[in-house]
Amino acid sequence: MASITIRNLDEATKQALRERAARNGNSMEEEVRLLLNELNQPQPFRAVSSAAEVEPHSIDTSGLAGKRILLIIGGGIAAYKCLDLIRRLRERGAVVRPVLTPAAEEFVTPLSVGAISGDKVFTDLFDREDEHDIGHIRLSREADLIVVAPATADMMAKMANGHANDLASTVLMATNKPVLIAPAMNPQMWSHSATQRNRVTLANDGIHMIGPNAGEMAESGEAGIGRMAEPMQLVEAIAKLISPIAEPKPLAGKRAILTSGPTHEPIDPVRYIANRSSGKQGHAIAEALANAGAEVILVSGPVAIPNPKGVETIRVQTAREMQAMVEASLPADIAIMVAAVADWRSADEADEKMKKENGKGPDSLKLVENPDILKGLGHHKKRPSLLIGFAAETEKLEKHAKAKLKRKNADWIVANDVSPEGGVMGGDRNTVKLISNSDIEAWPTLGKVEVAERLVQKIIDHFDVETLEA
Repeated sequence: MASITIRNLDEATKQALRERAARNGNSMEEEVRLLLNELNQPQPFRAVSSAAEVEPHSIDTSGLAGKRILLIIGGGIAAYKCLDLIRRLRERGAVVRPVLTPAAEEFVTPLSVGAISGDKVFTDLFDREDEHDIGHIRLSREADLIVVAPATADMMAKMANGHANDLASTVLMATNKPVLIAPAMNPQMWSHSATQRNRVTLANDGIHMIGPNAGEMAESGEAGIGRMAEPMQLVEAIAKLISPIAEPKPLAGKRAILTSGPTHEPIDPVRYIANRSSGKQGHAIAEALANAGAEVILVSGPVAIPNPKGVETIRVQTAREMQAMVEASLPADIAIMVAAVADWRSADEADEKMKKENGKGPDSLKLVENPDILKGLGHHKKRPSLLIGFAAETEKLEKHAKAKLKRKNADWIVANDVSPEGGVMGGDRNTVKLISNSDIEAWPTLGKVEVAERLVQKIIDHFDVETLEA
């Protein structure tokens, strides 16, 4: 009996098979197995014979023409897929400049990668010829997009923890361009708590990710989640990032005010009363609202993180400054008070640094209550139509959050336990309960970016229902 391999198929059939496999998240070999299995079913089967019979991609890849892709190939068995990825990108007019890690050279050679890319292959951070003009900086800035495929567990760990000890990791640290990674590793490595922590960190850092897919591994008898995304899946993801299709913005026309971070209440010119809030949750919500099309004004206390993209950010120090800027930003459709505002401030701020006398400080520090920004909005004549507060508690979470909902006249309270052992304040993960007058919805532990996206989806659903009822 004659045998046939994928390599022997005509080009149109191979392309049809490649696209079908990409849509289904399979390798070409797996897709062939599925097709052959269908032959054993009683229903009639019609084989795909040409690319024209396959439905078109959901993403238009024509926008890749002339785009510059810096492809960092990591040291995993899936590195072989990058040869096909380079070919597919070049077919669509993209320019691909490859970087190989030392481990990647154990799986694919610079000669083969260079032959397919038609460009120089970069491998050495200390290459005398390339580094005379700080080549790693140039590489990181000249591309429209950086792709890491396969992104091994080691590479993800380096990226998440800011290592820069070879060309690939240095380029990634030096770039100001978007980065897409395609993880690939053994399923046990992917599910390991360290890898999952790194995944969350990278997502919070704005790194884009595709895969990994489920399937059989290169190792005999190993299967699960860990296969690198197929080349055509990567092509579509790259096209979407470089030439994004204008998607509907469900919160377009809505105005949102947020607060984020701590406040600093001065005791004297040096000391202040504050808390451990990092601002990560509030900033993530602000950016998610902006991504959904809302006009966002963020009033932020002192934080050490960048301003979110697409957001008007107003920096303040004290609770009174925060209240003034929030009220000056009214009217708004949505208000989300995420900031951990200091409840008290010193009644008398000293003009000079307080000195110890005979080894002792002041006998007492008189405190006065700060303004309640959330309660003020809840009873304001310009009250936003959707008012959301945060309740950071260390005990009796639901009881205190329900009381706060009623006392502040809010619509929702996002309650979270900020006990020190939970690591929420300053950390990257959060476990919250969304509390309204009619319901308590417990969410699983999520990254703060994921909490933000889920909350914004609830806001979108709220306004959709409001529109239907109107």
